[in-house]
Amino acid sequence: MPEFASWLIFLLPLLSFVLIVGLRPFVGAEWRGAGVITIVSILAAFALALTALAATIGNDAHDLGYRPHDWLTIGPLVIRVGLVMDSLTAVMVVVVTGVSLLVQIYSTEYMRGDKGYVRYFAYMSLFTASMLGLVMASNLVFLYMFWELVGLSSYLLIGFWGQGKAAEEHPRAGDAAKKAFIVTRLGDVGFLAAIVWAYVATGTLEIAEIHAMVAAGAFAGVGVTWLALGIFAGAVGKSGQFPLHVWLPDAMEGPTPVSALIHAATMVAAGVFLVARLFPIFEASEGAMTTVAWIGGGTAIFAASMALVSNDIKRVLAYSTISQLGYMMLALGMGAVGPAIFHLVVHAFFKALLFMGAGSVHHTAHTYDMRFMGGLRRPMPWTFATMLVAGVALIGVFPLSGFWSKDSVLHAASINGLIGGAEALYWIAVLAAGLTGFYVFRMLFMTFAGEYRGGAEAEATAESGAAAGPPPRRRLHESPWIMVAPLAVLAVPVLFAGLADLPWDLFGFGAFAMTGFLTGHVETFSTSVAAVSSAAGALGIVVAYSMYVQGLLSPSVLGQRLRPLHTLLVNRYYLDHLYEGVVVRHVLIRVLGLTAEVIEGQFIERAVNGVALIGRNVGRIPVAMQNGQVQAYGAMISIGIVLILAGFWIWG
Repeated sequence: MPEFASWLIFLLPLLSFVLIVGLRPFVGAEWRGAGVITIVSILAAFALALTALAATIGNDAHDLGYRPHDWLTIGPLVIRVGLVMDSLTAVMVVVVTGVSLLVQIYSTEYMRGDKGYVRYFAYMSLFTASMLGLVMASNLVFLYMFWELVGLSSYLLIGFWGQGKAAEEHPRAGDAAKKAFIVTRLGDVGFLAAIVWAYVATGTLEIAEIHAMVAAGAFAGVGVTWLALGIFAGAVGKSGQFPLHVWLPDAMEGPTPVSALIHAATMVAAGVFLVARLFPIFEASEGAMTTVAWIGGGTAIFAASMALVSNDIKRVLAYSTISQLGYMMLALGMGAVGPAIFHLVVHAFFKALLFMGAGSVHHTAHTYDMRFMGGLRRPMPWTFATMLVAGVALIGVFPLSGFWSKDSVLHAASINGLIGGAEALYWIAVLAAGLTGFYVFRMLFMTFAGEYRGGAEAEATAESGAAAGPPPRRRLHESPWIMVAPLAVLAVPVLFAGLADLPWDLFGFGAFAMTGFLTGHVETFSTSVAAVSSAAGALGIVVAYSMYVQGLLSPSVLGQRLRPLHTLLVNRYYLDHLYEGVVVRHVLIRVLGLTAEVIEGQFIERAVNGVALIGRNVGRIPVAMQNGQVQAYGAMISIGIVLILAGFWIWG
């Protein structure tokens, strides 16, 4: 595949962004052509991505071998522009363009009539282009540039309804966007410091050259550990790992298709991809690997526990994403890069499906609160069926894709003897699998089972404090076909993507997917591990069924009996209170405010007053000389003549 065709994979969505922005003043804010331009550009990019994947599979080295081009020279620093198209990149560009294409098609109906329709598709084009540039960059400078563009795009889309009249209906959108932008910047500071340190230590910014130096042992010890931890800080921010996970649940304030793209193929996937792309650096440091594994495992159980009590369907899915990203980080920390990326790929399919399914439910019920849903299985059979498939895959039920990917992660933890506490991490992951079974079917039962509980009208009544009446008789219906069709398409890889990990190979893709982009060891299927994880997931399903369908145990009664724990989970372990209420308001604002006051009063104000004092006093001398007396002027002229003559006499 020629290099120019690979450049087009991310240039086409970027050109779509430029074209839509350029046409915006001439076509109006609701021009439907913006969606067409975005879809066509991403469809073309998807076709090229498939071509690149086929070429990479057919290449013996699984790398098309593009060479970077010199772009800018600053002293000894040479910055190059280049693409990499190896197996990791080839798989990622297919996932990003494929999921994004379906999200854009879905969005044409979901965003119909929105006053920011054109602006929305411009941002989505930029978002897709930024993620594609990130996964294709061959050096750290351009990777970081697209890394920040991904952050900017997410800020624009999370806060999409945070301005104008839309802000009245979405009052928290602006704050959610700022929160996402600021929190992820904290991690990005570490990533930027790591890039600087990498150049100082190696003299290059090319990823392949840095990997070669690390492999040769030219860069090791404490230095490589700090480098890996700096890189991981950026990944923690983008992929919502503890303790920088707090932005991700609030990011649900953006349009639902944005949530689908963020959680499936762009923003949160970037952190996992970063660790995988720079894995040789992590592999050179046992301390860094241990940190990645424990942060991942802890995040998996931590986020899953918060999903147990959330009533917002999108927030349940958000916590689920954080938990699944924890699984991926756990696998990376165990050295199992293949299982991590495999889980990333299949997770992109079923999580995009779940989020778009949630948007479909909202299209009918006009609420995201599951307490006011219920009974939607019959009026929304396609949405129910596809979300059921995705939910079962998320839990890891045989034979769906999630079963194979999650088992490979758990197997990596069960056999790892290099990471301290690997056995404990294995059981933490198994427990998280059980919690996943519970919160997924709790979501499905509350949304689709039983009787309809009134939707947005009942929610408004509850918020006003009025007495609850019978549910309104508004006609419930399935979403339009243009929203349902992407759900059906996504259900196919959710069902069959796990075939890539079967003992036999399909078209050479299995070996490619599980070894081509793996620098870590290859994991194999384990019946015992699969049995344990499946039993944990099944137990969670049974408990959810007994509580939300059979009513054997009332959720409210259980919440009262476990009130301290329930309160802790509802308040998200009080971390948001800690960050916003203590760190920001009391520490940062007060400390920074006091520091700024001292600097202004003791330094800036004194410096300004000192300059003014000097100017005022120096000015008094010529003022005294300009007194209007002719004899004084004559005397000054005479003195000046004498001084000039004296100068000539002395130095002449």
